[in-house]
Amino acid sequence: MIDPQTALIVVDVQNDFCPGGSLAVAGGDEVVPVINALAQRFANVVLTQDWHPAGHSSFASSHLGKAPFETVAMPYGAQALWPEHCVQGTRGAEFHPGLDLPQAQAVVRKGFRSEVDSYSGFLEADRTTRTGLGGYLTERGVSRVVVVGLATDFCVGWTAQDAAAAGLDSLVVEEACRAIDHDGSLARAWAAMAASGVRRARVADLPG
Repeated sequence: MIDPQTALIVVDVQNDFCPGGSLAVAGGDEVVPVINALAQRFANVVLTQDWHPAGHSSFASSHLGKAPFETVAMPYGAQALWPEHCVQGTRGAEFHPGLDLPQAQAVVRKGFRSEVDSYSGFLEADRTTRTGLGGYLTERGVSRVVVVGLATDFCVGWTAQDAAAAGLDSLVVEEACRAIDHDGSLARAWAAMAASGVRRARVADLPG
């Protein structure tokens, strides 16, 4: 049920993740009208925003001889390398211009520390540094989250799993997300979400 204890988390619907962006997700812009319509049913809406400094450690260009989608070892574990994207203050880091969520009350920026990536809206990739989103939702009395946005197999999946781990009823709306799906990453993400207790839903499945 969508009630005052339910929040919509809109993950990284930013220009660089949409067609024409530096890390474009196929069909990424197609989620915009779906999210706009869905959000009208929520009193609590939160957005996450990838917000990297130039030269971020997750960029392939920061590692001599490395290419996007290769993996390197970081102090916190394996790190996938990406094209430069969502650099602070650039158009690519801005939300998609079609996103119309005037009722959103909070924006959580992530990935702004140069030495660690952050897929999840709750915890950075070191898995210890909190963004504050969990505390915000707790203080608002939220017990259930609906997660949408980009990309299903990375930032959406990690956010939904961390929500479940925090004790929140967590579900992901399929048609309000799109995936990178590199080397089987989408199938692995759905399996990991299911194992974490995240429910998979469609807009029509959401009552209330």
